[in-house]
Amino acid sequence: MRMEFSLCSFDGALPVEVTLDDDNGRYTIRKSDRSGEYFNSPLELISWVKTHFNEREFCHPHEFRGMLAKLAEYELNGSYF
Repeated sequence: MRMEFSLCSFDGALPVEVTLDDDNGRYTIRKSDRSGEYFNSPLELISWVKTHFNEREFCHPHEFRGMLAKLAEYELNGSYF
């Protein structure tokens, strides 16, 4: 299973990209400044997102909330449908 999110943020020209890819064991975040975060598990990635991002940072807060809802579904069920 693979989930990818691309969110427009106010602090940079590039979107923030969040990738949760179970098939390839890839759990990454690319920030708008091109720096990134890499995680060993999807739950580490989800925890980091909840701790370090806030919907007020993004041009379209509803997209951020939608991403959080999908990540929460993943946390509960181990997958997203």
